[in-house]
Amino acid sequence: MVAVAVGWQVYALTNSALHLGMIGLAQFLPTALLTFHGGHAADRFDRKRVVQLCQWGEAAAAAVLALGTLEGWLTVTHIYLAAAVFGVTTAFERPAGAAMLPNVVPDRLLQQGTALSSGAMQFATISGPALGGLIYAYAPVALSFVTKSDPTLRSVIDAYGPGATYATTAAFWLLAGLLNGLTPVARHVGLTTSPTWRSLFAGVGFVWRNPMILGTISLDLFAVLLGGATALLPIFAADVLHTGPVGLGLLRSAPALGALAVTVMLARRPLQSRVGLRMFQAVIIFGCATIVFGLSTELWLSLIALVVMGAGDEVSVVIRLSLVQLKTPDDMRGRVSAVNFLFVNASNQLGEFESGVVAALIGAVPAVLVGGAGSVLIALLWMKLFPSLRNVERLV
Repeated sequence: MVAVAVGWQVYALTNSALHLGMIGLAQFLPTALLTFHGGHAADRFDRKRVVQLCQWGEAAAAAVLALGTLEGWLTVTHIYLAAAVFGVTTAFERPAGAAMLPNVVPDRLLQQGTALSSGAMQFATISGPALGGLIYAYAPVALSFVTKSDPTLRSVIDAYGPGATYATTAAFWLLAGLLNGLTPVARHVGLTTSPTWRSLFAGVGFVWRNPMILGTISLDLFAVLLGGATALLPIFAADVLHTGPVGLGLLRSAPALGALAVTVMLARRPLQSRVGLRMFQAVIIFGCATIVFGLSTELWLSLIALVVMGAGDEVSVVIRLSLVQLKTPDDMRGRVSAVNFLFVNASNQLGEFESGVVAALIGAVPAVLVGGAGSVLIALLWMKLFPSLRNVERLV
């Protein structure tokens, strides 16, 4: 929701694509610089409280954005500062939240818990921007109707869209922090030492020394890095499938729908055997579906391919996250989750960049085909390089 409001408001204030890009930079830099500190904090302090404080910090930043918008003093600089706050809180919240999951559900239910958690994120990814856009667009209309379009209130009415969106976001974050505080969480034995360079980067060393975890995290990094077809959806919608904004919206929603279907299935019927092999098969299916999408010239076939891509990726995500948590000691989960988050975050952003660069050089369709084939080859290569990962039988 806040991404929609910030994007529209900054563009309305500046009419500049550069400023839109700067928002992402303002949020990314603190996240990248502080993620390892966030992992250390997750292993040293009460993870539930870390998540709760981060969410309340995000609520405070959103409330400032709402107040500044409604009172008319908000500038682009204030929005940059708020984006930086979101980046800082993300760096601490994501590792603590990931490490907290095994303290909430028992190991035997971790696969289902991971599926439900991932499904909730997919649902938020779909519904959040839609809800934010509706509030942004129709809140001023509602206020205008109530005030009968009083000209003296025009500036307030115009500001009510982003202001109401920020205020709603702040309320959701406050509620999230409250619910996290009420969640029963098993205590973990926290670190007692202050952060040092060695302890901050202990997660990197742990991942490097454990081929199973290294293979799991790096498989996701390279597969997503090569298979970033979603960044090129506007090109395919306009030039290949010859559809409009509605078609583009369907294309963007299709992977999340496939992912949601898989989370429901895995929450009810978890994988019982050969989970390592299933993860590799899911990545191969993801790559093959990417190739089908690249070759398709029909909207219906492209939608099916994207649904399959989302489903394959989600199977890999659930197995990967469950494996990383189960194979990591509790006192290291925060720092290992920080490494995992950094890899995933980098693969998503660099994957979109890679797709754009390759598409600019050889065209959108060849870029998607190369990416899909690359994902399949990476999966096959990793099966050979990490046999211990391929041979994982159960998530226990």
